Amino acid sequence: MQAELIHQKNCRKNHLITDMHTGEIACSSCGAVSLEQIFDMGYENSASNANDYQNNTRVGAKRSLKMIDMGLSTLIESNDKDATGKSLSIENKRMFYRLRMWDRNSRSAVTSKSFQKAFTLLDAMGSKLGLPESVVEESAYLFRKVAARKILAGRSTAAMLSATIYATCRITDTPRTLQDISDASNIKKKVLQRTYRYLAKEMNINPEAYTPSEFVTRIAKGLNLSEKTQRLAFKILDSCAKRQVSTSKNPMAMAAAAIHLAATMNSERMSQLKISKISGISAVTIRERRKEILTKIGDVLVG
Repeated sequence: MQAELIHQKNCRKNHLITDMHTGEIACSSCGAVSLEQIFDMGYENSASNANDYQNNTRVGAKRSLKMIDMGLSTLIESNDKDATGKSLSIENKRMFYRLRMWDRNSRSAVTSKSFQKAFTLLDAMGSKLGLPESVVEESAYLFRKVAARKILAGRSTAAMLSATIYATCRITDTPRTLQDISDASNIKKKVLQRTYRYLAKEMNINPEAYTPSEFVTRIAKGLNLSEKTQRLAFKILDSCAKRQVSTSKNPMAMAAAAIHLAATMNSERMSQLKISKISGISAVTIRERRKEILTKIGDVLVG
């Protein structure tokens, strides 16, 4: 954008010079200064490490729903002095005493204690499950909505948070099974199933079911299978989906059976016990799903 300059009458040049220190644009010939100021779009400071940046920055950390106060904490000093070091008046001392008391009481509220326990567990489970930061934030947001609906009373905070994490994984299409959540939270799978059904009913959550293809890469990496076997497993599951073989079936079981079948067809020796250990599906279930796949799409595999 060309700045508007008020030139002198005998100035015929229009070469502009930008002064980054004063934020002014001036003419190099007559020295006329533009009426518009420039904005520095660079970094606020040139810190060499994270500590220097945190000490020099004028802004705080970003807001986060997984923190009790969303990162907007307050700190009221106990010294009754203003910024210049002078003592406050008696009226201001009483006012700040009440503010400190209200701030202290708000931190010890029942809801805050519940959030503190839940979000501490959320950080731990997010690390164990390898959840993205967006999924963790979405889980915290959903848990706050659950708390606002006042359906936490009389129920385990850990169980409700675990069910919330599983619901968020279903909503965001992040493949995590109930067994994964159960192992990470140390809560029985039946308890999680019951809590999740209650949560879905109260919050009107109807996420789509996982597809078996979402678990193929996870199992294949755990077994160190080749890329060729993974592609064949995807092809088998696509054929199963077209003929509705995987309808109302456990997606992890279908993925495990497809991988075992693909490994056998590619002459990769992989026992059902190893696949069972990685996928968490019993060897009996894997054999049954494998037989169903061969019965329904055997002609496709042969062709």
